[in-house]
Amino acid sequence: MGQPIFTKQDVKQIEGHGLTLAEVKRQLDLFNAPRPFLKLTGPCTVGDGIRTFDRKRRDVLVALYEREGRMRRCVKFVPASGAASRMFKVLLRYFHQDGEITRSAVLKERSSGSSDADQFLVFAEGLKNFAFFRDLQSMMADNGLSLDALLEEGRFRDILRFLLTDEGLNYADLPKGLLKFHEYPAGSRTAFEEHLIEAAFYVADATGRCAVSFTVSPEHIDGFRTTLRKAKGSYEEKFGVHYDVTFSVQDPSTDTLAVDLNNAPFRQEDGSLLFRPGGHGALLKNLRQIDADIIFIKNIDNMVPDHLKPETFEWKKITAGYLIDIQRQLFAFIEKLASRDAGPRLLDKAADFLEKELLIPMPGDLKQRPIEVRKDFLVQRLNRPVRVCGMVKKVAEPGGGPFWVEDASGQRSLQIVETGQIDFDSRKQREIFEASTHFNPVDLVCGVRDWRGEPFDLSRFVDPRAVFITQKSKHGKDLKALEHPGLWNGSMSRWITLFVEVPGITFNPVKTVNDLLRKEHQPLW
Repeated sequence: MGQPIFTKQDVKQIEGHGLTLAEVKRQLDLFNAPRPFLKLTGPCTVGDGIRTFDRKRRDVLVALYEREGRMRRCVKFVPASGAASRMFKVLLRYFHQDGEITRSAVLKERSSGSSDADQFLVFAEGLKNFAFFRDLQSMMADNGLSLDALLEEGRFRDILRFLLTDEGLNYADLPKGLLKFHEYPAGSRTAFEEHLIEAAFYVADATGRCAVSFTVSPEHIDGFRTTLRKAKGSYEEKFGVHYDVTFSVQDPSTDTLAVDLNNAPFRQEDGSLLFRPGGHGALLKNLRQIDADIIFIKNIDNMVPDHLKPETFEWKKITAGYLIDIQRQLFAFIEKLASRDAGPRLLDKAADFLEKELLIPMPGDLKQRPIEVRKDFLVQRLNRPVRVCGMVKKVAEPGGGPFWVEDASGQRSLQIVETGQIDFDSRKQREIFEASTHFNPVDLVCGVRDWRGEPFDLSRFVDPRAVFITQKSKHGKDLKALEHPGLWNGSMSRWITLFVEVPGITFNPVKTVNDLLRKEHQPLW
């Protein structure tokens, strides 16, 4: 018998983290298993997996949602725990250098072809156009420094110090949701506030209740609550709603074990195990706790100023109306299939609906199976959570996209696929990826109740093998990290999935601070 992998102290640490020894061993096995690539059979394109709606159809779906959506319990779910440090990666690199940061030195670096220098100068030249400029200017003035004078002189160290560190705005350590994104005549707004305003236009029910759920880091909950207290009253009065805002954190029990490059448990300097956050797939547990009929999912950094919001509102209603229309039809089929007198004609219609409307391929021998077997098969295919996913035409934005995927049994399905799930060593798989026309902006409308109105157990519809393994480091030591099946990837792998083309204007992410200088994030005035 060899030495056990985990000591008694390890087991105590594992259980104290809310995990079980069996779960940690399962995670360890995943590192040693073959990499879980998906098998792409083709990209989803318009007419082959992605739907488009003409003006008449869009108007019908908007009217359907405006009529019926207000009678349902709708919630907007926003993953908002991501730190903004990656937004300021280039600025932090300069800040961590010794000595003053001068315009002349950065210009010299740019002339040598440095993209970082180019990005830094874009930031510096556009500084007055950021929504946080006034806050930064005021903070520096309170400390006896003139932001305008430093800009004129081309000296940037103090500017970065008051922008990035806790001596000033501390933006490098805040989540994106608490950063000022947009400027208005009445003042600037954070991304968090913009989501509250957006929700008022399509989430509020017939009583005016507007439910929004944010996942945040524990250390930032107070900051979100403070911002909410300051903004809530004025927004409620202005938009005629009353907000029901909840905050949740990623449960420590969703953390995953880190390993070294030999797939042995990674040990910290004191000998303890290292657990890391399990990626956005860990938020499935937060999603499961939301009491709703319809859940809208959107990332915290995908937000535009007021003058560009109406098109987003319309498309939220279009996709939600489509969800309601689809659910209405599949619920009717399930109810009829559950009756004793369901005959072959009904079964044929249900199979036709699955194949033509839901794009779920049917087995060629389905009609030859006994009627009860056919009924069970069709109900099983129909009785699942539904998600309508907006997809935008492919541009130079990173992210996954919509593909046809074949599982081990040969069953094809529509899936949102991240690049980390694709075997790029395979020429065929690479060619399929390169032929894709759309990508995923994380714009989902989810139906999470069954035909009886009972909430689905969402954990039943996860592909547990669809994990992500990435290489990281801790205190200079390389390690491998495990992420749970992504929230809109493997965690929703077994949902009914529908793709709809939405306009590019509905997707305006902020990945770097300079993205806030794009015209889509700038005011009209």
